[in-house]
Amino acid sequence: MKATAMAHPIQGLVKYHGMRDEIERLPYHDSISVCTAPSHTRTTVEFSMDYEEDTFVVDGEELDGRAYERVEAVVEKARSLSDAAHTVYPVRLESENSFPSNVGLGSSSSGFAAAAMALAEAAEIDASKQVISTIARVGSASAARAVTGAFSQLHTGLNDEDCRSRRIPSDLHEDLKIVVGLVPYHKETEDAHREAADSHMFQARNAHIHGQIAEMRDALRENDFDRAFELAEHDSLSLAATTMTGPEGWIYWQPATLAIFNRVRELREEEDIPVYFSTDTGASVYVNTTEEHVDEVEEAVADCGVSTTVWDVGGPAKLLDEDKHLF
Repeated sequence: MKATAMAHPIQGLVKYHGMRDEIERLPYHDSISVCTAPSHTRTTVEFSMDYEEDTFVVDGEELDGRAYERVEAVVEKARSLSDAAHTVYPVRLESENSFPSNVGLGSSSSGFAAAAMALAEAAEIDASKQVISTIARVGSASAARAVTGAFSQLHTGLNDEDCRSRRIPSDLHEDLKIVVGLVPYHKETEDAHREAADSHMFQARNAHIHGQIAEMRDALRENDFDRAFELAEHDSLSLAATTMTGPEGWIYWQPATLAIFNRVRELREEEDIPVYFSTDTGASVYVNTTEEHVDEVEEAVADCGVSTTVWDVGGPAKLLDEDKHLF
């Protein structure tokens, strides 16, 4: 009845934008990401008759409103897949992040992935990670990819058999280093997804994205660093163009974000360093480079006046031992 799991957040490489179904969170097109480590979310869940109602706590704060509803959707998805009698009892869920949340670093992906993994165990659901990814997906489509880990693709579809995450084989994890330039500015990603289809650039992005997915899959399988992360850089620009041309004109980037973009391009064009920027729906920047150049790249990003950290590629969501329970 009680279980704890850990999952890593994702960096979107070919990102999804917009949802054809907001309840099941079915995206309009496929998406590809890479998990980042050691950043992680740890989550403990317990079904018990001792609780009066479902309760969700993230980083010490009890959830309500829309945040509560999103977690409840994941809980109900797990309940629907379980034959265990104890899942009718109320559940307590507590979650802690090892990295800043709400700054564009994918905390919802690791949060819902860890929740789905722990819920599946506590609810005695004997399922593959692909199936568990469909539980995580109803909280956040990106969380599906955080369940399967490393380089993963969420396939679009109108049901759980089709819309689930699968790993993409690649050896790029052996050399990839991710310098994170932390720019603490955030707007709600869910709002941007909700109005994505109203952008006049949305149909153009949808027509373009299928070729990008095929190119990214091939680059990852061929372990082609430059091709993969050049694609990711261009996809970040494409996503932002669609977001900024929606009804609300969402603009996530800040001056420090643009400063990092410019510095990355200087390193690449003037010093011939393999380095590429990437952003999700936030102002913080992922700077993708190789182990050989990571120290030089981190110093250059820090010179833009931001805090930095260096991350590696993270694996799939996993269960933890009882001594790791949060309560």
